[in-house]
Amino acid sequence: MIPADDGTTTAPVRVLVAEDQSAVRAGLVLILGSAPDIQVVGEAADGEEAVRLARELRPDLVLMDVQMPRLDGVSATRQVVAEGLADVLVLTTFDLDEYVFGSLRAGASGFLLKDTEALGLLEAVRTVARGEGLIAPAVTRRLIAEFATPRPVRASGGPDPALLDTLTRREREVLSCLGEGLSNAEIAERLRMAEATVKTHVSRLLGKLELRSRVQAAVLAQEFGI
Repeated sequence: MIPADDGTTTAPVRVLVAEDQSAVRAGLVLILGSAPDIQVVGEAADGEEAVRLARELRPDLVLMDVQMPRLDGVSATRQVVAEGLADVLVLTTFDLDEYVFGSLRAGASGFLLKDTEALGLLEAVRTVARGEGLIAPAVTRRLIAEFATPRPVRASGGPDPALLDTLTRREREVLSCLGEGLSNAEIAERLRMAEATVKTHVSRLLGKLELRSRVQAAVLAQEFGI
């Protein structure tokens, strides 16, 4: 347990590392293990093993490589998220659109490039573990450019635009803030509400829009110009 500022203790973030290259995986484990508030509970060398261990260990977060044997990271992410096993932070050397969009559609809570420094990786894990989505800045710029202009026709497989009509005014305001990449604390400050209330609104709007993560909600907000 990790001592908090108020004298209470919190459990460390339990992470499963899924990476097929043993040297890279060892480096990730070393970095994560250096943080007192993060605990590596398992290692997987391919996508199938990642899903199996996620079912067995029920980590808080899976750090998922995209290109792995037997089952790729996008497919593994889709299974982990669909079964509600853990949040997924995708880590890869590739920033190609097919991987970014594929991972986000699969329900990943974050997307980070492997050239991110150690401190950036640790903070990314903490951010996703708090329930706040994260995308590498370089990737964020590409997403905003891709979805900056509302489109008259929704791509197949996406949520029905009519679902937006089910949102309350406050939920639409929160969705707009998500589209700007604001954290729960920043949304609370802007909309003058408690952070716990923001979390409730985020949870409800994700349910109404049939989305798996706040990152997907952010992309949707950009796409429809909310």
